[in-house]
Amino acid sequence: MMTAPRELCGCGLLGVGIWLSVSQGSFATFSPSFPSLSAANLVIAIGAIVMVTGFLGCLGAIKENKCLLLSFFIVLLIILLAELIFLILFFVYSDKVSENAKQDLKDGLALYNSENNIGLRNAWNIIQAEWKCCGVIAYTDWHDALKEKVVPDRCCQEHYQNCGRNSTNMFWNRGCFEKVEEWLDENKHLLGTIGMVILVVQLLGMAFSMTLFHHIHRTGKKYDA
Repeated sequence: MMTAPRELCGCGLLGVGIWLSVSQGSFATFSPSFPSLSAANLVIAIGAIVMVTGFLGCLGAIKENKCLLLSFFIVLLIILLAELIFLILFFVYSDKVSENAKQDLKDGLALYNSENNIGLRNAWNIIQAEWKCCGVIAYTDWHDALKEKVVPDRCCQEHYQNCGRNSTNMFWNRGCFEKVEEWLDENKHLLGTIGMVILVVQLLGMAFSMTLFHHIHRTGKKYDA
């Protein structure tokens, strides 16, 4: 039954999201406008949605309940339409989205040293160290944000404590936004394949629920939930 793996996948994602939230709670979002948009919260939300839809489909199939099967179909249809609308809006307004994202990230740099934003600080430290980048567009973004000519130590090509305060040091000369765009471009085929697989699974789930729904309707049987 194809809805059972969906439910198990949802439970797994939900568990991973909760684990991330508990064990990696200090790793938060880069965006000051969306403080709850962290990796953990996204995984929890996706896991909950997948688990609920999988539960509806699985229970509806086991009980052969038309109401549950119809609910499963409607939920999948809403998710599919939301995905399509999001993609259309993203591509139509891609330039505006990109500019707004850059500005929002730049605004977030000013919160780097604040006590209540350790998650944002950790997030920037990790991505700058792993991707060998500095700032949003360039390392000078930090000068504007911190109101002095310093950068985080993780911007240094040779990292040591307080190296970001030494203006003679070599800093990563590429911005992190450019590195992210480059990664997305290099992996667009993989991301496209994953998207197509998700789309096929959704369509198969909708077809499965409607096929079983019509079968129950034709036989005239009535099952309790």
